[in-house]
Amino acid sequence: MDDHSPRDTAETPVASSASAPAKRVYETPPTERPITEAEAARAAQLAANEHIKIASGYLRGTLADGLLKHATGAISEDDGQLVKFHGMYMQDDRDLRPERTKKKLDKAYSFMIRLRIAGGVITPKQWLALDHIAVTYAGSALRATTRQTFQYHGVIKANLKRTMAAIDAALLDTIAACGDVNRNVMAATNPAQVGAHKAAYQLAKDISDSLLPKTSAWREIWLDGERVVGGEDAAEIEPVYGRTYLPRKFKTVIAVPPSNEVDIFAHDLGFIAILDKKNQVTGWNVTVGGGMGMTHGEPDTFPRTADVMGFVAPEDAIKVAEAVMTVQRDWGNRKNRKNARLKYTIERYGLDAFRAEVEKRIGKKLGAPMPYTFANNGDRYGWVAGDDGRFHLTLYVPSGRIKDIEDGPQFLTGLRRIAEVHQGDFRLTGNQNVIIANVPAEKRAEIDALVDEYGLTRGASALRRNSMACVALPTCGLALAESERYLPDLMTELEQSLASHGLAEEEITIRSTGCPNGCARPFISEIGLVGRGPERYHLYLGAAHDGSRLSKLYKEDVAASEIRGTLDPLFADYAKGRQPGEHFGDYLIRAGHVARTTNGPDFHERTGALKPATQG
Repeated sequence: MDDHSPRDTAETPVASSASAPAKRVYETPPTERPITEAEAARAAQLAANEHIKIASGYLRGTLADGLLKHATGAISEDDGQLVKFHGMYMQDDRDLRPERTKKKLDKAYSFMIRLRIAGGVITPKQWLALDHIAVTYAGSALRATTRQTFQYHGVIKANLKRTMAAIDAALLDTIAACGDVNRNVMAATNPAQVGAHKAAYQLAKDISDSLLPKTSAWREIWLDGERVVGGEDAAEIEPVYGRTYLPRKFKTVIAVPPSNEVDIFAHDLGFIAILDKKNQVTGWNVTVGGGMGMTHGEPDTFPRTADVMGFVAPEDAIKVAEAVMTVQRDWGNRKNRKNARLKYTIERYGLDAFRAEVEKRIGKKLGAPMPYTFANNGDRYGWVAGDDGRFHLTLYVPSGRIKDIEDGPQFLTGLRRIAEVHQGDFRLTGNQNVIIANVPAEKRAEIDALVDEYGLTRGASALRRNSMACVALPTCGLALAESERYLPDLMTELEQSLASHGLAEEEITIRSTGCPNGCARPFISEIGLVGRGPERYHLYLGAAHDGSRLSKLYKEDVAASEIRGTLDPLFADYAKGRQPGEHFGDYLIRAGHVARTTNGPDFHERTGALKPATQG
């Protein structure tokens, strides 16, 4: 964490007003002439990405020209940063690197494309369109992500514009799905709480639309749209973001108790529904300052659970969302991207100062937080009846990979067949699963027959139902170890271990990531595996089952072959010593195996096993 305080003149925030836009933290007073924004950025020694954004012409860069260069499947390094704002990452197949390097060939470049689907709700017609895109351009697979949306992998540069045009034709887009902006807004699925879900979904859509970048670059580049008159010279083109957008990514979620399936405490901004006795939303508790990413070996980076900042009435929620984001825009660290997320801003300025600035920008005080209770952060599998008489079927999809599995579930074909007859909608969950939602009672038998025909509900253990994994190798450039390809084998080993201790149906969350960026949110999982190197992981334990408490590093640099042996004696102790209803993470802390993490900076303190486990 950097050592700037609110009294540093270079970092002092300037409040916005209706008559004058907020100044950016890097602006300095003019001398003999007004300095340009780029000059101010250089003088302030800002991170390289800030210069790229300033020079991009509101996210255009040289992307249009780069797409015409057919000699390579890549784009320029600077455009590789800008294209994230358009919803994609340039990647290459790391499995093929050694052979291609040996043959002096270019890397096997392709692109991952992520959609913006606020609240994770799409129609059957849209499902069929996305299925067609997957089969045509993306290796016949859709992937449901931990951000409640879809992403495609393996789209080559020559097919980018065709893919984006097909997405647009489905009345969807990829704008701001990645990059230094407010990303896809997640919302509770809550199939049993219809009124509350509608309120959460509507708030997610409204926030997504309100905080969407206004530049026309996406339509110009990918759909050959005409450039807006004035182009990059029109200062009003980004009235909220400005030329440099946010210091880092910004993630917003909406939760409805008693389920915390969106992992609200792991995100920059959150709204917790406060319900009356009829399950109607009376207002929202606002959370700020959560985030998962960190860097191995750098203790000034850490995951953090969000603070509950206050309560707002429904009519003020959008104003609060914009105010929280713009305070982060103006107060966030633009010099060091590793310390640029809102969680570090809250740590640096303090929650009270941050709340006061938000209140100043919305023109009123926030209310005191209202009571609420979360029970878990998992999904509700099987059929669930809504309070409006409709039904919802949640399917477990391993790592969110919607494809036809040899000798296994035929997810791609089966869900396509369901979409052809379904009269409701589909919902993606924050746990990478799919809900066939709003099924009339008379259509249940038809859906069940298709589910059975394609094996979509083949048995999955409690451990698998509470698992998540990021993509990692071979496509993610940040991955240090396997994740999606490794976790199923590990779970098979752990299932055997749990069964031997009578814990086969115990609900324990387990998550794996190939690097410490934490895309599958491993630091709030009861068992968290974070890639350290090939077949080596840091093992984290002791998070809360409802996602409200961070885990603690239990053992460093564990070989994949040693993970079961490390966990087995802890499972044995848990089976013998747990109290009725006590979850695994809570037990490990109470029994003294691992220390409790109380906040972000505390994450790196008192690490390691505190006492030996029973040797089974």
